[in-house]
Amino acid sequence: MSSGTDNLDLNEIADKGLGFQAKTGATGFGLPPVAVQWLEGAGDGAVYRRKRVQPRDIDIALEILARGRDDLQVRLSRLALAVADRCTLTLQNSDGTRWSTIVYRTGGGEFTYGVETTGEREFETILSFRAPDPYWTSSVTQTRRITGASSKAFLSSLAKLNVAPSQAIGEILLDNSGDAEAYPVWQVHGPGRTFTATSPSGERLRWNGKLAAGETLTIDTKKGTVVDQSGANRYNELAAAPRFWTVKPGLSTAEASLLDITKDSSIVCSWQPRKWMVV
Repeated sequence: MSSGTDNLDLNEIADKGLGFQAKTGATGFGLPPVAVQWLEGAGDGAVYRRKRVQPRDIDIALEILARGRDDLQVRLSRLALAVADRCTLTLQNSDGTRWSTIVYRTGGGEFTYGVETTGEREFETILSFRAPDPYWTSSVTQTRRITGASSKAFLSSLAKLNVAPSQAIGEILLDNSGDAEAYPVWQVHGPGRTFTATSPSGERLRWNGKLAAGETLTIDTKKGTVVDQSGANRYNELAAAPRFWTVKPGLSTAEASLLDITKDSSIVCSWQPRKWMVV
């Protein structure tokens, strides 16, 4: 668990014999709750309309084992400061992949003197958090790139495209190793104009602006923002009804293009896989 002030290893007692330890009984790591909308008419039953995934609530049973009373006070202060504001819960798999979610404390931290602690070496409590984003996000960023030095597609074995020398176009292999949809971030490096990204299902995101040499455009599909290298808002240069499409789980193929390029132009697509639940 990390915050702007500290990083707490919640497996410290098991590894070092002292410190912080998440105990058995943690909840909220499975499927998040959903709010389902139904249309009820005059007849029997109802018709399913849509659903919305709700924030995730997490409870963690925590133990602290210190060297003595003074050390316990120091560790309690560290804990209080760490969960005072936004913090990040992270689980690490055996292969080194880390899955994280941002959380805020909503309760817990109480104790009964003489039961959960005597104020000497040990302390036990339960902390309650809420994650606004109900998904777990991977620490590994997947990246695909098209450069202006070549008109070859990313997947040259899948397609041969007739491309003018002033146009960068390519097929992008999207490999989402998670089981939830991921949001791509597009970085377009000039010179170039009229950037287009087309999803595997045909959804189109088009930007009709122009970039000079050395300029960069960043389109964050999760935040729905379009800014250049100076931070200036370039959203108004999107084509009408833009589709900020997502990367589906598994393998799929998208397409990206940029006009009026040189060898210095490039298109970079990156995304972080997400999961519904982790163990």
